[in-house]
Amino acid sequence: MKNILILGATSDMAQAIAKKYAAEGWNLTLAARNMELLHPIASDLRVRSKIEIISLEFDALEFSNHRTFYDSLANPPDVVICVFGYMGDQMLARTDFNEVQKTIGVNYTGAVSILNIVAEDFEKRGKGSIAGISSVAGDRGRQSNYIYGSAKAGFSAYLSGLRNRLAQSGVHVMSVKPGFCYTKMTESLELPSALTADPEQVANAVFKGLEKKQNVVYTLWMWRWIMLIIRHIPESIFKKMGM
Repeated sequence: MKNILILGATSDMAQAIAKKYAAEGWNLTLAARNMELLHPIASDLRVRSKIEIISLEFDALEFSNHRTFYDSLANPPDVVICVFGYMGDQMLARTDFNEVQKTIGVNYTGAVSILNIVAEDFEKRGKGSIAGISSVAGDRGRQSNYIYGSAKAGFSAYLSGLRNRLAQSGVHVMSVKPGFCYTKMTESLELPSALTADPEQVANAVFKGLEKKQNVVYTLWMWRWIMLIIRHIPESIFKKMGM
């Protein structure tokens, strides 16, 4: 039976991904910082399925513990999905560098730290798949969220380079770029329904993308074309749009 490691397993997206893989018969290792939230999630999945589910503590910002965490896994993963993230407060980040550090630390540095370790293992084994949840926010810097966006841009570039490197070893790396998504993090926002995915749609896209060994997946699909247009708006015009 195949094993999957989901990092940041308490988020809405991660829970949907876990349910999808559980339904497909995969053993799950769920890792997150908040064990009080993680335990009931794991318990619910155990009731719903007959697979092995392990829940572990993992903090993206505890870089020095990442190798010990990965080396101690009971089930070596066939797939690793990095879902954890931190939206951050853009207005606060303008004046408080602690907020900047946290945003970059979680969304970029923490992800690179653990995925470097995963990549080393998969490369030696000559197999495996890695998926990283990035964001369309990384496709072009906007005044409303450029700290978060810059961290996700860095993460997207990292995944692209990792994909190029590991392709020589038979390891697949996929970048996932959600647009708007209905989650607890966005519940206070008014989102356009036609452009907004639910976590289950993201989970299905991740599962299908990994099965088909796709390189980059946008969710919803139209965000690929929306961001293509946004990236090609001349800077002189883009500055006046107030995005």
